[in-house]
Parts: sequence; C-alpha cells; structure tokens
Amino acid sequence: MAVKIRLARRGAKKKPFYRIVASDIESPRDGRFLEILGTYDPMIDPAAITLKEDRIRYWIKEGALPTTTVKSILKREGFNPNPA
Repeated sequence: MAVKIRLARRGAKKKPFYRIVASDIESPRDGRFLEILGTYDPMIDPAAITLKEDRIRYWIKEGALPTTTVKSILKREGFNPNPA
C-alpha cells in the first residue's frame, strides 16, 4: 500500500481548515485516512500549525511521501524527519 502525507479539507465554505493526514494514495482527498498527523489553519495570521512530529517521522520511515504542500508546511515549521 502506497501512503502519502497530505491535507484533508475541513471547515465551511470560504473558511478552510485542514488536517494533515496519512492516507492511502488511492483514497479521495477528503475520504478515508490512516491517521491524523496534525492541523493547518490558514485563516489565522500567521497560520496556525500543529504537528505530531513523532508520528510523521514514523510514517516517513515507513515510506510515506509528503505532498509538495505538506513538505513546504513541514519546512516552514523547521521539521527535520531525520534528527541527528
């Protein structure tokens, strides 16, 4: 099973709120997911981001690939998947 770390949209129209989730690559954007890994709220300035860093490391170690958007969010938060 191929796994991606991606955003799943929640919230009302014109008021987006996203969950960062580990999901099967064939699942729809807002469909089934394996685990919630954090949240992203772009409506607040600056954007509110929460991450479960240990679980994100676990999924990356298992072979999950983050989407480009999630990768940029992780980079903005200073997340390093391989702490030395």
